[in-house]
Amino acid sequence: MTFLNRFFGFAHGVMSLLFIAVSVLLTWLAIKTCLEGVGGATSESANQAIEAIGLLAIAVVSLQIAQTINEEEVVRDAHISAPTRVRRYLSRFMVVVVVALSIEGLVGIFKALHEEPELLPHAASVLVAAGILMAGWGVFIRFNKEAEVLEPEAMEEAKSEDVKLEE
Repeated sequence: MTFLNRFFGFAHGVMSLLFIAVSVLLTWLAIKTCLEGVGGATSESANQAIEAIGLLAIAVVSLQIAQTINEEEVVRDAHISAPTRVRRYLSRFMVVVVVALSIEGLVGIFKALHEEPELLPHAASVLVAAGILMAGWGVFIRFNKEAEVLEPEAMEEAKSEDVKLEE
């Protein structure tokens, strides 16, 4: 069993590094895209700036996922079982996903307004999806919070792990 635990820690570490690499690549592509648009004040320049914002949003998501995997699976070696741990773990992902979807939705709406108005409902649906995700996340937290009352020791354990991580 110890071998499997080490293997999973190693595998999560590799995945974290891959997410970091993708984040760096996307950031580089965003910079390149933005610099290509700096040449003139045209609608194409604005489109390239908007595209760069979208790439950066995805890069942030990738970096945040890498950080979460590293902290939860490699550093803490957390086992997702207690309601407190599940809520905290999923909340980190949901924050990133909702923010990224919101940014992508806004970028899509801006592009649709200026280029293809017939795609506006599609872009708006991304924002609706982000809102639904946020509402569902809120319901999950509400129900999960009640489960935490049944296991106060899990909350204390999670808080003690935070202190260890800060050191």
